[in-house]
Amino acid sequence: MSSKSQLTYSARATSHPNPLARRLFEVAEAKKSNVTVSADVTTTKELLDLADRLGPYIAVIKTHIDILSDFSEETITGLKALAAKHNFLIFEDRKFIDIGNTVQKQYHQGTLRISEWSHIINCSVLPGEGIVEALAQTAQAPDFPYGSDRGLLILAEMTSKGSLATGAYTSASVDYARKYHSFVLGFVSTRALSEVESSVAPADGEDFVVFTTGVNLSSKGDKLGQQYQTPQSAIDRGADFIIAGRGIYAAPDPVEAAKQYQQQGWEAYLARVGGQ
Repeated sequence: MSSKSQLTYSARATSHPNPLARRLFEVAEAKKSNVTVSADVTTTKELLDLADRLGPYIAVIKTHIDILSDFSEETITGLKALAAKHNFLIFEDRKFIDIGNTVQKQYHQGTLRISEWSHIINCSVLPGEGIVEALAQTAQAPDFPYGSDRGLLILAEMTSKGSLATGAYTSASVDYARKYHSFVLGFVSTRALSEVESSVAPADGEDFVVFTTGVNLSSKGDKLGQQYQTPQSAIDRGADFIIAGRGIYAAPDPVEAAKQYQQQGWEAYLARVGGQ
C-alpha cells in the first residue's frame, strides 16, 4: 500500500499536485464520505431523483450515461445543479477504449457532451498509450473550457471473474499514469498499485487515487461473474473511494443503505489513517 494512503484526506489535499484530486479529497473530508454510488438506472428522472436523495451522503456519483433511454439537456443541467447543491463530483464510467482521434470526439464532442458535465472519466489502456495521450491533450488544450476541473482514471483492474486486466496490462496502466500524471488522477483497481512493476519512475510526491468497484455489504457476487468485497476489505487493500451500485440503489431504502456505506467506509478509512 502506498505510504500516501496512510495520510488523511485533508493532508493529501494540501499537498496533492492535481487540482481535481485536491477537490475530491476536500469533498470527502467535508462530507465524511468516501462513497461513490454507481447509479445504473435507465431514465433521467430516476437518475436525478437518486442523485438528490443520496447526494448528502456520497462523495461521487458514477453514471453510465449511455444506458439512459431519455438523455437530454435536462439530464445535464439537472446533474450539474445537484452536484453543486450537494457538493459531489460526477464520474462518467464511459471506459473509453479506442484510438486517440475517436476518443477525443467521444469525450469532447458527440451527443453525450461528456466533457461538459463529468469531472472524472476513465479509460482502458488496451489501445495503448495513445488513448491516454489523446484524452490528456484534449483536456489540457488552451481552449478547453473546463480547465483543471477534469481528470482521468485508468481502468487498471476489474472485479469480474476471469478479468484479463492483470499482469502486463496493469503494469502498462501504471506506466501511462506516471507519464501523464498531470491529468491522470489514479486508477480503478482492486488494490493500491504502488508495488506494481513499472518501467516509468514515480514522480516526487506521487499520490494516485484508488477507486475500487464491486463493494457490497450483503452479497458475494452475481450470476454474471461480478465479485464483491466489503468497504472494510476494499479500504484495507488500498481503496481511497469505494464504489457501490446495487447494494445502494437497489436496496429497499437506498438512503439508509447509502448511510450504512458512508459509515462503514469512513470508519475503515479512519482505522487506516490511525484515527487522525
